[in-house]
This record gives sequence, structure tokens and C-alpha cells, in this order.
Amino acid sequence: MIPRYQKILFVILLIASLAMGVVLWQLRQRAHRRLLAGQASAPTQAPEVAPAEQATLVAANDAENALIPQIRSLPLPADPGARARALLGRLLDLYAAPDAVHPVGGGATSVAQVFLLPAGKSSPDPNAQVAVVNLTGTFAASHPSGIETETLTVLSICGTLRANLPNVTQVRFLVDGQPRPTLAGHADLTRTYLTAEAVPTEGNKP
Repeated sequence: MIPRYQKILFVILLIASLAMGVVLWQLRQRAHRRLLAGQASAPTQAPEVAPAEQATLVAANDAENALIPQIRSLPLPADPGARARALLGRLLDLYAAPDAVHPVGGGATSVAQVFLLPAGKSSPDPNAQVAVVNLTGTFAASHPSGIETETLTVLSICGTLRANLPNVTQVRFLVDGQPRPTLAGHADLTRTYLTAEAVPTEGNKP
């Protein structure tokens, strides 16, 4: 014969088990409703990409020792700093192409950041800006050495910024976030470049 206290204990355990089952079922239902709500609120369309705009890439040409403008339709973000980086990335993609007339490896990833700062007292124009272009060390290390090829790269960057961001009147360069004496042994990266020096004209001798 089962003692009375064991019967009572059995009933208590049975009631507790049933209660836990009900709680677990409610938690499961609640989690399911949250999942459905999350799916309903998720975007049904892909994020919008930047619209394509007409842009001018001032590209270097080694054969002519010239800066030659190329008109392209490119997706460009609205933020000026991001726009500058996208433009320079596309320019360096041209140089990394197999048929490049100014072959330099690295492509768009060679531009780490572009910061746009007020020119301040260094310019009479209150809207004038200084672009600080931060290149990667890999790009600098792999860049072909030579005064003409290095200068063409630097001036093409300045010219592309000037053509698309008219307020940028000066350009400074960093490599991996630090000052660097030269790009690849010749082009001076310690100075501030004026974008007016990089007017694209065929036959231009930098």
C-alpha cells in the first residue's frame, strides 16, 4: 500500500510538471509571434544604391606624359568625403586594369580614407577645402618608381578631385595614416598640392 505522503508528493509533482509544460508552451508561442513580427518588419527591397552621375576622371597617360579627362557615369554617394573616395577608387581601378596606360597596382582599395577639411587662412575663399588623401602602404610600396610616373599619379588624384569637387583647392597625402617623404622615392608627399596645378590638358608636362 502506497503511503499517503507519497501520494501527496506525486500529485504535487504532477501539478508542477503540468504547470511547467503550460509555461514552456506559452514561451514558445511568444517567441514564434516575435519571429513573425520580425519577418513582417524586415525590408522587402534591397537597399538603394547611389544613383549614377556624370563624373570626370583626370587620368594619367604615360605614353603622352599627360593628364587626360575621361567622362564616366558612376554611382556616387551624396556625402562629399565618401564621394571623393569613390572617385579616386575608380581612378585607381583604371590604373590597375590589364590595359592601363598608367599601370599601377592596387585599385580602389588603395584609398583608405579621404577627409575634407576647411582650408582656413591658407585660402581667401571661405568655402575652400583641403582634401587629405590617405593611401595604403601596399599601394605606395608597389608603385613604380620614377619622377614622371609618380608625379602623374599625384596630379591625377588632385585633378580628379578638382574636376568633381570644385571647393577642394588643396590636397595633402598620408600613407597608412602617417606622413611619408615620397610616394615611391620621388614625388614629394610632404608638401601641400594645389589642385590648380593639375589642369587636364593633353600634352601637359607635369
